[in-house]
Amino acid sequence: MSEFIGALIEKMPGLLRIPAVMNQIGVKSRKTVYDRVKDRMLTRPVKIGERSVAWPAYEIAAINAARVSGVGEEELRTLVDRLHSKREELRSLIAGQGI
Repeated sequence: MSEFIGALIEKMPGLLRIPAVMNQIGVKSRKTVYDRVKDRMLTRPVKIGERSVAWPAYEIAAINAARVSGVGEEELRTLVDRLHSKREELRSLIAGQGI
């Protein structure tokens, strides 16, 4: 799965604001997005400003690919946990390089 996530990172750089996330995951309300975050069915947003958040595009793509492939809720939660771990790995890598 991590090779798949790595490929998505390369192909889908960028951040999605909440209207784009809502469109990508097929929901009509912000509340539903944040309910999915709370239920670990969607990754947590990243802070991009004082009052702004966004989601890495590759994370939304990975979650959508998992849904299309028919994974169950527990498998999806596992994927979300792995995506959060990948963020931490990237953060450590960047911090280690002094970026």
